[in-house]
Amino acid sequence: MDAATAAERLAALMAERVDHRFKGLPPDAEGLTLAELAAERRNIFTGGFTTPVLALSAERLRHNLDLMEAYTARHGLAFAPHGKTSMAPQLFHRQIERGAWGITLAGPHQVRVARQFGVQRIFLANELVDPAALRWIAAQLAADTEFRFICYVDSVRGVELMDTALKGTERPVDVVVELAAGEGARTGVRTETQCAAVADAVAATGTLRLVGVAGYEGEVPQADPERVDTWLRRLTALAAGFDKAGRFAGLDEIVVSAGGSAWFDAVADVFAQLPPLSLPVLRLLRSGAYVSHDDGHYRKLTPFARVPEEGALHSAFRLWAQIVSRPSAEQAFANAGKRDAAYDLDLPFAQVVRRGGVERPATGISVTALSDQHAWIRTTPEADLEVGDWLGLGLSHPCTSFDKWQLIPLAEADGTVVDYIRTFF
Repeated sequence: MDAATAAERLAALMAERVDHRFKGLPPDAEGLTLAELAAERRNIFTGGFTTPVLALSAERLRHNLDLMEAYTARHGLAFAPHGKTSMAPQLFHRQIERGAWGITLAGPHQVRVARQFGVQRIFLANELVDPAALRWIAAQLAADTEFRFICYVDSVRGVELMDTALKGTERPVDVVVELAAGEGARTGVRTETQCAAVADAVAATGTLRLVGVAGYEGEVPQADPERVDTWLRRLTALAAGFDKAGRFAGLDEIVVSAGGSAWFDAVADVFAQLPPLSLPVLRLLRSGAYVSHDDGHYRKLTPFARVPEEGALHSAFRLWAQIVSRPSAEQAFANAGKRDAAYDLDLPFAQVVRRGGVERPATGISVTALSDQHAWIRTTPEADLEVGDWLGLGLSHPCTSFDKWQLIPLAEADGTVVDYIRTFF
């Protein structure tokens, strides 16, 4: 797909009409296109938006995009951020515009979304054995010679299923052997001997092409710096061993890939020490949560906490809810719950209270539980909280924040909404 077509499809997102599908948008904007609504530059607090509403900070998003662009360039890494985090084609293209090699995805539906909006390089961090999905991928490769697709293989049986589904296709599908992060980890080949058997199975097909090795260090059992480093060195040694055995003959480059959002500093360090191979190496990092960051899980785990001289990510999400009940001095309820806020890793964090246009810290206010549509709030005597107040909540885990919102206002620090981010889950 050419750039002009991709741009047209992105622009078409803003031609969608505001209606009941998009929660939090102003009711009086019904019938406007998103482009028309964005041009009005309404304020999230005074422009008719209804609570709950999730806002993405324009300044913090820009900061996070710039920071990871600089980080990967500084460390000589190619970057394919994991698109499952946002499933937002507008953000995919912002990442690519800032130097990303391509986008990582986890399943065939996600690949279809990315292709619909012109993503030309996709790394599927999964073994794909569904015949219908494989045939669709093959058709995409046949129709677009510029399209690059790579996916995992992690079993001889999987290779056989892929080969059967792809018989008669024009271009081989590029694959990387996934090295498991250890016993008890998620997917991947457990031993180097088994990795070689999977590589041999690939070589015996005419439908697949082995282009490298990959894995996910976030699945290392009881992960700590030493264990993660040990596994990453197994991964680079596997690449070197495959290269020495001539398994990459005829390629232009060798792909070595890892990197979630918790250990990308270790990936950068070990990948920098990869010994010279017979071909150039694409050192491909796949961290995705950075795009919005968060106020919980990744705030605690981010490598930037270990290497502050490299910079710092900023949490870009805030969920605005409204206090709808204050039944006692110790308890209140806000109108945002499991349908609106991430809760799989941590409950939302009460950050600020807004009343009469004035914002202040949410002192003495904490979220203790979520129902489907309500947040249970405990208050201490110093808490100043009334029915009607807006409560700004920080969230943990970007992946389960984006997926609850089809449309997310992109707001500047003063609340001015300058764009709308469309998601596809």
